[in-house]
Amino acid sequence: MSSNFPVALLAGGMATRLRPITEKIPKLLVEVAGEPFFSHQLRLLRAAGLTRIVLCVGHLGQQIVDLYGDGSKWGVRIDYAFDGPKLLGTGGALIAALPKLGDAFYVLYGDSYLPIDYAAIGDHFARAGQLGLMTVYENRGRYDTSNVWFENGELKLYDKKHRLPQMHHIDYGLGLFRAAAFDGFPRDAVVDLAAVQTALCQRGQLAGYEMKERFFEIGSHEGLAELDTLLRRQA
Repeated sequence: MSSNFPVALLAGGMATRLRPITEKIPKLLVEVAGEPFFSHQLRLLRAAGLTRIVLCVGHLGQQIVDLYGDGSKWGVRIDYAFDGPKLLGTGGALIAALPKLGDAFYVLYGDSYLPIDYAAIGDHFARAGQLGLMTVYENRGRYDTSNVWFENGELKLYDKKHRLPQMHHIDYGLGLFRAAAFDGFPRDAVVDLAAVQTALCQRGQLAGYEMKERFFEIGSHEGLAELDTLLRRQA
């Protein structure tokens, strides 16, 4: 059951694009519609039946621990995996957290707000039998530079460095992985999750799942303002 998969939440970055807001607080605690962004994320995950969360934190992460603790007040269980003295990158943070994550898990970016059917995506991953899954969105250059070639339900190429005319999609911000997806990558070293995904794709081990709903994020001041407006309207 995909609802048994834990969620690794990547929240260890420096959030430089949100400065000066993030000079003294981590991105998860940035206020959106009157409360910390992480509170909104937790409600989404709990509503989807995802109640085991592993926070990969670094910069100012202790503030999150102090505020949310073990998650019991929110009806979830939160574990923490700290980056340590050096930033390990998105992939390195996941590798360090593997002992807490088990064999299969969701990966969600700490600035993504995705009101979607998580269980359907998890079930697709379980049926696909591959080591990874990337949710993709037909972007056609609107929100970011398209870097995914997705055609006929198949993820043919993901490459952030070498762009092809067939690339019309982008990474939507939610993935699933088996622990074995990270075999062969160094431990306690900087690893970019994009490098892991590209390697999986080249081996035919990265499933694709196309999303039709647009995504929301607080990675920029523009995205933060847009989500704030959306959530206040829904309140």
